[in-house]
Amino acid sequence: MPMSDTGTAPEVNPVRRLTRADLPIFARTVAIAFIGGAIFNALNLPLPWMLGAMMATGSVTLMRIETNMDVRLRTLMIIVLGVLLGSAFSPEILDRAALWPITLVSLAGYVLLSTVTGYLYFRLAGFEPKTAFFSGVPGGLNEMVTLTGAMGGDERQVSVAHTTRIFLVVMILPFLFRLIQDFEPGLRTFSGDGAPLTIADLALLAGSAVAGLYAARFLRLPAPHLTGPMVASAAVHLLGLTHASPPVIVVAAAQILLGASVGARFAGLTYRDLGRVLRLGGVATVILLTITSIFAVGLHAITGIPFESLVLAFSPGGLTEMSLVALALNVDTAFVATHHIVRITVVVMIVPFLFKIMRKRGLID
Repeated sequence: MPMSDTGTAPEVNPVRRLTRADLPIFARTVAIAFIGGAIFNALNLPLPWMLGAMMATGSVTLMRIETNMDVRLRTLMIIVLGVLLGSAFSPEILDRAALWPITLVSLAGYVLLSTVTGYLYFRLAGFEPKTAFFSGVPGGLNEMVTLTGAMGGDERQVSVAHTTRIFLVVMILPFLFRLIQDFEPGLRTFSGDGAPLTIADLALLAGSAVAGLYAARFLRLPAPHLTGPMVASAAVHLLGLTHASPPVIVVAAAQILLGASVGARFAGLTYRDLGRVLRLGGVATVILLTITSIFAVGLHAITGIPFESLVLAFSPGGLTEMSLVALALNVDTAFVATHHIVRITVVVMIVPFLFKIMRKRGLID
């Protein structure tokens, strides 16, 4: 079902719980994503397996070739990624974490400024007030779509706005970093000595995934499939119980499947829709990245934390996607992932209150 001129997404979600009848299309989607990743990898491009998969899947989707992704498999890859990100937390990180409270508190100001600015931009672009508000929030795609539906906005339009933002941020930043600094693309994990995984390592990593997931659900943490395994994995690594992380081939598979998930979400777009979506989303992304740069410059001057770490930590991309970008660029992954988790928490806590305040003042109908 094509999108309307207003830029709404298709009614059938391509990233869903698949049935047996969906499997041929799923197999084709994975094959297309793998080919795209392999081409990007052969061309020595940054974050090749994810960006290549995303571009290939998105391109064939726009050509009206049906694609899909099983949400359960995507969730499994996110859990694996959480364990991987947790392995970035080593005892040495405690020395660097002393300045993190300053940057973490600053996230509240970033979210507020970005949300108000995004709202004003989407209102000027012709969005109705509720949809403009939730389209302008810098993060939390699933959370914002849910809140939009509860508040009476256009869920599909908000979904497309956020998907486009994530797509553009993930596409832009790796290439930008490659231009401004010495960067060698490639797959990375955090296993320092390259030793093979032992049974004990596998048990600890698998235990972190399972225990972390259930604990995060019980505590109602944001993005529990990522944050729970990440926190549990960080704990076993900080305690020195293991130095292992998931192998490179698993990281590549996670990137391919996650990239395919983003590309498949453009199902139903016509090329005319695409032009409008990219135009609106492109301007919104530039505005948010400008705000990100302002915060990064200021916080770098105050704390001395590397500018590139701050840019990735405050960038308006998805938690999963930006963590992968940090990993690929060999930037402080623990710092970046922690800040994106806190950003989502801030968004979920602050945005509903900001919406009510703006509604009371007549800014939102």
